[in-house]
Amino acid sequence: MWFLCVFYHRLLDFRKPEVEALAELFGEEIAENESLQWRLPEHHHNDTPFHFVQLSSEEIARNIAKRSILVKGMYELWGEGTCYEELKDSIQSYPDSRKLPFLTSDSTFRISVETFGKALTFEEQKDRIQSLTYIPFEGRVDLKNPDHNFFLMEMIESDENNGLQPILQRRIFFGREVGFADRKLLPTFQLKSRTYLGPTAMDAEMAFLMANQAKATSGKLVYDPFVGTGSILVSAARFGAMTMGADIDIRVVRDGRGPDCNVWSNFKQYGLPTPVALLRMDNNVPPWRSGLKEIFDAIICDPPYGVRAGGRKSGGRKILRGTVDPYTVPDDKRTDHIPSTGAYSLVECVHDLLHLAARMLVMKGRLVFFFPVLRDETGSEVKFPEHPCFKLVAVSEQILSSRYSRVLLTMVKVEPYSEEIEEAARLMHLEFRENHLKWLEDGNIHSSVFKPIDSSQIHTDPKTFKDPKPKYRGKYV
Repeated sequence: MWFLCVFYHRLLDFRKPEVEALAELFGEEIAENESLQWRLPEHHHNDTPFHFVQLSSEEIARNIAKRSILVKGMYELWGEGTCYEELKDSIQSYPDSRKLPFLTSDSTFRISVETFGKALTFEEQKDRIQSLTYIPFEGRVDLKNPDHNFFLMEMIESDENNGLQPILQRRIFFGREVGFADRKLLPTFQLKSRTYLGPTAMDAEMAFLMANQAKATSGKLVYDPFVGTGSILVSAARFGAMTMGADIDIRVVRDGRGPDCNVWSNFKQYGLPTPVALLRMDNNVPPWRSGLKEIFDAIICDPPYGVRAGGRKSGGRKILRGTVDPYTVPDDKRTDHIPSTGAYSLVECVHDLLHLAARMLVMKGRLVFFFPVLRDETGSEVKFPEHPCFKLVAVSEQILSSRYSRVLLTMVKVEPYSEEIEEAARLMHLEFRENHLKWLEDGNIHSSVFKPIDSSQIHTDPKTFKDPKPKYRGKYV
């Protein structure tokens, strides 16, 4: 069954992957190596908020809309057209067997008008609603708590680029609301009201998106190996998952800023179950027993790639260089001891993360993590990390500046871990390290992102400067 899926005009690359992950979570059967069927309305750009998606039931569509962060609503489309005459013909040709059960005299209804590209006055909205008198509504109007919600949605034709993509042709939709979004999550969990924050705390909207991509739900165990202040695990716990985290900084996971301002207090603030455990752990030298594997249903993280914070691993500079031997901390100094650490390059960090996920994820478990991308002048294609245990199912880019973006990678474990797999992964890692940009290995992404722009490349004359790519609102949010 086809549904009209209306998105919020934000984070455009993240919209379809989130819906597809939630569709699987709620029982939609999707064949291997395939995805949901999508189609665009006629004359619409791919960045439009209106998409048609095929789902097997209204219940799945309703559940997706209720949990999704970027879906505004799911609708059963009764008609569409380029003008109200075409809309009337389309609605009247829609089967009565689908319409009449929602038009009965013992039901209540409400009609709402929404536009994209232009705001309508109250009088204009009223005129559009009154033009629908040919629909045989027999029930009573209830604006507060109706049995059925109907929406009249209109895209206004416009050639202006006011932050939106140009609309090639006016399009009008009318349909019955099947499910709607619960956007109360975002103001409730916004960072500015969070008890314990750090410089790399994940934005609430993005954290919930990552949890949806990982299909976090009740009965699943979600792990974050770079937990920090716990923002990602908070979102997973909100969806019912059990959580567990680790960080190399003992001061973050143990102390925070006091007994009432730490990672645990973030969970207590929202009345969420606290993590199963928070570990002080070095992802480069993990403490897991050799026979322990396949215990996590999902791993969600934002690895330290050197923009706001650099990666660290145990050892210190002198130990890592081999100038001094490793030492044992005396028992009487272990309580307050803070281990020394050294630089941890992104290439090494990603390799360790994939190795961890290959061992510790269950089959069909998901690894969701951010990967940085620098845009160089050569236009060379970005090569993402790979592992023989995983299949890459979604790539969503968030452009942060003209020079730098980060990509959310979603991988599914499709092969069990073995020694042969480990050797194949090592070879893949060597190829990735050799072929990738040099800043990854050197760890100087921070200087590459924040280096001053060459003044000779700045175009100041508006008559001669032409933006090579239109920047639409939402793509860069």
